[in-house]
Amino acid sequence: MENNQSDNLQDPVSIESGIKTEFISEVTNLLKDLFYPSESDEPIEWFKFNANVKDGLTVSDLEFFLGYPPSVKAEEISTDLFWEPLIAIEEWYGDTERAQVENFKSVKQLLEANLSGLKAFRVGQIEIDLYLVGQLNEKEWGGLKTLLVET
Repeated sequence: MENNQSDNLQDPVSIESGIKTEFISEVTNLLKDLFYPSESDEPIEWFKFNANVKDGLTVSDLEFFLGYPPSVKAEEISTDLFWEPLIAIEEWYGDTERAQVENFKSVKQLLEANLSGLKAFRVGQIEIDLYLVGQLNEKEWGGLKTLLVET
């Protein structure tokens, strides 16, 4: 008797996870050596998590899915407020700073093109976790995270 079981299996290369890995790779490459300005300039990282949320991510959803206790202050902020210190060009900027602004603009374009329902959140006080989050697919969310220090 011939075993045809392998004929019924999908080719693992052809299985679609719904995640755009090329996009994620582009974003992570652009984020190398980029820092979010605050009292301590901190690196910006790509992150993702699973969440079954139908009507857009809320502060409560973010706290729950990322494991923050209810006692931690969290708020939604405008995405413009997230991007403002990253894409504004100051008069005193040299070539290095201007190149970083261009990289941030590229990251912004990639995120806006590949994530839906982008929202920004601040969690904590003094040492603040800052997130820019959007939906990758039905159950996966991703975006950027960093740390702000404000005393």
